[in-house]
Amino acid sequence: MATVTPQKITIEPVTRIEGHAKITIRLNEAGKVERAYLHINEFRGFEKFCEGRMAFEMPVITPRICGICPVSHHLAAAKACDDLYGCPPPRPAQLLRELMHMGQVIQSHGMHFFELAGPDLLLGFDADPAIRNVVGLIQANPDLALRAVRLRKFGQEIIHILGGRRIHPIFAVPGGVNKALTRSERDQILAGLDDAIETIQLGLKIFKEWAEANQEDINRFAVFSTGYFGMVKPGNTLELYDGQLRLIDANGQELEYFDGREYLNYIAEHVESWSYLKFPYYKKMGWPAGVYRVGPLGRLNVADRIATPLADAALKEFKALNRGKPVEQTLYYHYARLIEALYAAENVRVLLDDPDILSTDILNTRQEIRGEGVGVIEAPRGTLFHHYWAKPNGQLERVNLIVATGHNNWAMSEAVDSVAKTYITGPEIREGLLNRVEAAVRAYDPCLSCSTHAVGQMPMVIEILDAQGQLRQTLARLHE
Repeated sequence: MATVTPQKITIEPVTRIEGHAKITIRLNEAGKVERAYLHINEFRGFEKFCEGRMAFEMPVITPRICGICPVSHHLAAAKACDDLYGCPPPRPAQLLRELMHMGQVIQSHGMHFFELAGPDLLLGFDADPAIRNVVGLIQANPDLALRAVRLRKFGQEIIHILGGRRIHPIFAVPGGVNKALTRSERDQILAGLDDAIETIQLGLKIFKEWAEANQEDINRFAVFSTGYFGMVKPGNTLELYDGQLRLIDANGQELEYFDGREYLNYIAEHVESWSYLKFPYYKKMGWPAGVYRVGPLGRLNVADRIATPLADAALKEFKALNRGKPVEQTLYYHYARLIEALYAAENVRVLLDDPDILSTDILNTRQEIRGEGVGVIEAPRGTLFHHYWAKPNGQLERVNLIVATGHNNWAMSEAVDSVAKTYITGPEIREGLLNRVEAAVRAYDPCLSCSTHAVGQMPMVIEILDAQGQLRQTLARLHE
């Protein structure tokens, strides 16, 4: 505990997220928070160094953007190439791509809830940092930890069966996929499905019990109004692979419903000097009135129903939290994430029961280069856009990517500022309060680097300065 009058607190890096970021909290003489900032301090430049490559290489190149969600970039790139080359895939190929995507959603959402958010929710925001981690979870509940590992393994195995590897698969190509699913492979996936669904339902039970016990925190932890954005099918049914895009306002009223190829008519990007990550917003409302949220909370707010029974029942409970109005509480991202994981697992069964899933009609070889292609998919963290412009020979001239985490940049920054102002209210600075500020970012499950990790320990260093800017205390956290 620190009892000084600090001028600035720096949290670097933010832990238990994918990638690297830091938070700075500026305080006044009374120790009250004036402003807190989330800084995305990495620059990758993927768009620029893809220029000059052949478009058909993009489904192999772009998964290297991210080591956690490579499937999302793989499939978004393939969909952009389908559009650019004018070669829509046969239905069996679409089913197989969607199946791989469901594996990605299951493993990503499962890992986030149990391994990344779990230490805060299951052990407590104020738990000793030495145990507030995956090892602490294993010690506290070994059976649950093993279930979590099996759930992620199940999702990863779907990716492995289809793409030949668990990370950076080689599967989707312009016009389809390069491998059919065999009957034995289908049966192998089905064998693990019931256990996966059971684990996700257990996660939902755990979260609802936690929420009931922590309702006061939920209702003051980064609660603010925004628009919401996500993909739907007819009837505003939740969709993660291929559908139309829906934008609603803070009251739940529909603002736009459009084809993803037209995204530039609706989305613009704002730049701030303190972050490398841009801030997308709805053009017609301008900056910052047009900010919105994506990802699990955004998608469940724009959806009116889910096509699978267990997840649809869970959605009805979710919608009742705010009497049918959009759910604004940031900590309910965890709840929404589990509902989506449940849908993805149920949808695996739907896809595997489809007779076309074993078809060998998996590639459309007819091509007519159009010079431009857009691919849109709902990555676990939100809506992902790949937009390519190419010469007549397919060589890329320009690339534009709007990654899922980028859409939430304003919301993450607002959450950090809100939580800092809510919980840091005086000169006494406890580590648990700073962890809550980190948890505001963690709730969005951001993918920042994406795929660059430091070797070895990832320390968090907190520097506390007095009103004259002199260093008074340094707190260090290791091994989280």
